[in-house]
Amino acid sequence: MSASAVWRPFTQHAVEPAPPRIVRSEGAWLHDAEGRAILDAISSWWVTTHGHRQPRIMAAIREASENLDQIIFAGLTHAPAEDLASRLVGVAPRGLTRVFFSDSGSTAVEVALKMALGTFQNRGDLKRVRIAALEGGYHGDTIGTMSVGARGVFNAPYAPLLFEVERIPFPEPGAEQAAYDALERAGRDGALAALVLEPLILGAGGMLTYRPEALSEMARIARAAGALVVADEVMTGWGRTGTMFACDQAGLVPDILCTSKGLTGGAVPLAATLAREEIFEAHLSQDRAKTFFHSSSFTANPIACAAALANLDVWRDEPVAERVAALAQAQTERVRAYEDDPRFANARTCGTIAAVDLKVSDAGYLSEIGPRLRAFFLERGLLIRPLGDVIYLMPPYCVTAAELDRLHDAILEVPGALEAAR
Repeated sequence: MSASAVWRPFTQHAVEPAPPRIVRSEGAWLHDAEGRAILDAISSWWVTTHGHRQPRIMAAIREASENLDQIIFAGLTHAPAEDLASRLVGVAPRGLTRVFFSDSGSTAVEVALKMALGTFQNRGDLKRVRIAALEGGYHGDTIGTMSVGARGVFNAPYAPLLFEVERIPFPEPGAEQAAYDALERAGRDGALAALVLEPLILGAGGMLTYRPEALSEMARIARAAGALVVADEVMTGWGRTGTMFACDQAGLVPDILCTSKGLTGGAVPLAATLAREEIFEAHLSQDRAKTFFHSSSFTANPIACAAALANLDVWRDEPVAERVAALAQAQTERVRAYEDDPRFANARTCGTIAAVDLKVSDAGYLSEIGPRLRAFFLERGLLIRPLGDVIYLMPPYCVTAAELDRLHDAILEVPGALEAAR
């Protein structure tokens, strides 16, 4: 039996070594109990935007804890949540007027799915019960979000619990028409309630990118069929793709937008689902049966809301947009090193995110190369978690040019090191 009682996420304990014990974090770095510094190249699973322990966010957490802890949000309210909702409406795509708080990206998307279905049910449009989603998408690990995500090793054991959705081909740049045609067919019978997608880039699906024009056209087709558009901006929001929200690059105002991860700068858990006014109004009735029946115990936690408000202050007062633009440019310049290297394929960027495929014989998420790559990078003091043969970097915006060079240099070392180890 392991000395630790912890059951860790996405970890096969039978084959993986005990993890480093982190004792301190600061900026782009994690420090373990052995005194080693580890460069966090994936923002601790895509959450940390400005850097670990951003001073203004940490101060806001401390100050909020002097006056408030968790307050039930059904029947009561508090200033941090009210202020945050107002400010989120101010920075989100214009037209999103209502904010529903939850506590993770999965629940934010789960809320969105329930909102979409509830909207049509409350309007008496009982036929609209189907959801369309992109092939290869990932939206979380709750039952609803697994259902709209790609089917595979992540959720195969739970297949009896999952509902079927309309699968839309990934809009591969230059071959988007297949996606458009499939979505148009899916909406012909009037049963489509919503299209849910990750705008511009799939996350866990392999960091695959598509054009803003494709996002805009898929939204147009869905709406022409009478369906709602749900943008899962849990990973893509807060500057990751180069703009505050990825939808901004397509000029798209979705009907529902989901955000989490960078909402608090990555400091503490919080999520929000933003909706157009007409979606709220579909649940507004003298008939209490039309209430939106969803909650979590920690909805709108005041301390988390205070952290999110401080994050918004950082965006307002500091040159975050310039940092994002500089990082995006730096990533674009550095991925050129892979383009003519036959050991790699499909070098790509999307804003601050860079990714490249390592050419191996056993590609895929469960490729044996994945654990070997994690160990290779960790030995060099780098936290990089490849998606099988897909190596990606999503560092916090405080990463320096020298640190970024260190990350890309290590990736370029990989093929030679693997060959030498055979």
